[in-house]
Amino acid sequence: MSNNTIQQGEILRKINSPEDVKKLRHDQLPQLSKEVRQYIIDVVSHRPGHLGASLGTVELTVALHYVFNTPYDRVIWDVGHQAYAHKILTGRKDIFNTQRTYGGISGFPKMSESEYDAFGTGHSSTSISAALGMSVASQLKGEKDRQHIAVIGDGALTGGMAFEALNQAGAENGNLLVILNDNGIAIDKSVGALNRYFTNITASRSYNRFKNKIWNLLGGNSHSRKSSPVHFIQVFLGALKSFLFRGTSNLFESFNFRYFGPVDGHDIKELTKILNRLKHIQGPKVLHIVTKKGKGLDVAEKDPILYHAPGLFDSKTGQLAPVENASPYLRFQDVFGHTLLELATKNQSIVGITPAMPSGCSMNIMMDKMPERTFDVGIAEQHAVTFAAGLASQGLKPFCNIYSSFMQRAYDQVIHDVALQKLPVVLCLDRAGIVGEDGPTHHGVFDLAYFRPIPDLIISAPMHEHDLRNLMFTAEETDMPFVIRYPRGKGSIQDWKNKMKKLPVGKARCLKTGENIAILSFGHAGIEAAKACEQLDFTGKNAAHYNFIFLKPLDEEMLHEICKNFSRIITVEDGVIKGGFGSAVAEFILENKYNIHIQALGVPDHFVEQGSISQLTHDCGFDAEAIIRMINKE
Repeated sequence: MSNNTIQQGEILRKINSPEDVKKLRHDQLPQLSKEVRQYIIDVVSHRPGHLGASLGTVELTVALHYVFNTPYDRVIWDVGHQAYAHKILTGRKDIFNTQRTYGGISGFPKMSESEYDAFGTGHSSTSISAALGMSVASQLKGEKDRQHIAVIGDGALTGGMAFEALNQAGAENGNLLVILNDNGIAIDKSVGALNRYFTNITASRSYNRFKNKIWNLLGGNSHSRKSSPVHFIQVFLGALKSFLFRGTSNLFESFNFRYFGPVDGHDIKELTKILNRLKHIQGPKVLHIVTKKGKGLDVAEKDPILYHAPGLFDSKTGQLAPVENASPYLRFQDVFGHTLLELATKNQSIVGITPAMPSGCSMNIMMDKMPERTFDVGIAEQHAVTFAAGLASQGLKPFCNIYSSFMQRAYDQVIHDVALQKLPVVLCLDRAGIVGEDGPTHHGVFDLAYFRPIPDLIISAPMHEHDLRNLMFTAEETDMPFVIRYPRGKGSIQDWKNKMKKLPVGKARCLKTGENIAILSFGHAGIEAAKACEQLDFTGKNAAHYNFIFLKPLDEEMLHEICKNFSRIITVEDGVIKGGFGSAVAEFILENKYNIHIQALGVPDHFVEQGSISQLTHDCGFDAEAIIRMINKE
């Protein structure tokens, strides 16, 4: 289905840029919001993407482009999957149908895609830092009228980096507006004391109504000097609040931010009025809006977790499309979840940790049965790793599950708090390798290269589900830091629930004997290598296949045997070639002075865009076809 077959509303048809939005009458904005929301539903229903978050920010998006002078005024979206309405209103309406597809537009803000995308955002908690940097730059360049707006939502404020930015921003005086899009949920339900604070902050609404009435009566939009009556009343109101609401002080005002809210984030008329006022107030400000994730689609409002990224669905009813020819194989993440519960049932020292992804990584399976032994720490990967280290230091066995690309944010903690102290934390890296439509911010292709130099760190990857279960059991039985990285998607073994066994750490295996050429695969890339070997057999080529489950320690005994019996080696991995498995094998060959021709297949030295996993694996050149093509090059 193309965008041309999706009906656009009467107003939306005429909108090709924010300048067109500004031409509308104020009373037309609710209708535009309604049409944009329906357009998102219609497109995403057949072109799967992130749905709920963007439905919740429609009115805010329209209001921002109506009030502010974008792109001169900078709007930074955090997290990026709440920006679909922004893309539609900023010249990408007619290609919105290509979002998250091969060769299409990104599902996240991307600076190279549009001048309206002020900053790229695929991970979270970055907006306030970026907006503050832009604000300070504008001050240094003399751009006193330029506005900088950070829209932080979907639980992103639980990330420690956001608080680091708030701490500095409170000491600056630039045009910085932080909009807290408070929908009470990230991908899963928001957790922790901060979430409880946002829930309870509505108790001060009476004060805020009182404060805003006085502020408006005194002409609060004016740029008044500190000696003016307005300034005096501001000081008085601050003192009054301290007296009336002592014990419930406002977090943001403690950071020296002017706080406004909470307000209804779906009342566009009120939003435009407030934003018009706030753009005339100098210094750091917070506007706290309350929205509903999935707004406008009844089933998405009732189940925002399921409709965060629901896949195909009926745009009128919201009913999910039936899965045709459903695979009998379980997803790797579900094998992880069930295995973790199985291990934890037998071992009381096992605990589970996830930074805001219990359903995404399937830790919710253990969480449902053992809530006291599973911990969702919010979007806080650094804290998750060090928290796990603290647990391990006291004799517990933490399984800390973090998506591979998100683990980058906790690199120092792995070195300083886990590996250096040799604490037996099990780091489970979900979504390792090429992940598909989420694109370059989410591909888990760097973990092998950035973990390999760390001493005292075991690095492993399963070829299939049985390996994953065995590795989890092995990690439980090993008193060392242990990394298990595995891919997104379904496995290849229908009867996945094998009896687990402890694997010899650092040992590879020969899956197929052969002559002249040896294919060395690491982890899940072994599936493609096995396919290549099977096809080669029909052409008379007889290649051997060795699968390495461990990158560190590397099976040097097996490598010596391979180097003595083969004149040519091809390595295959689903991570970056530079610094990964192929590099490790090449280093071994060089150090031992073997005269062997080695070629490495994997992710090349550039960022991989979005597309299906099969498309991108083919483009990167490490699928079965690429392996055969390489072997046929004599």
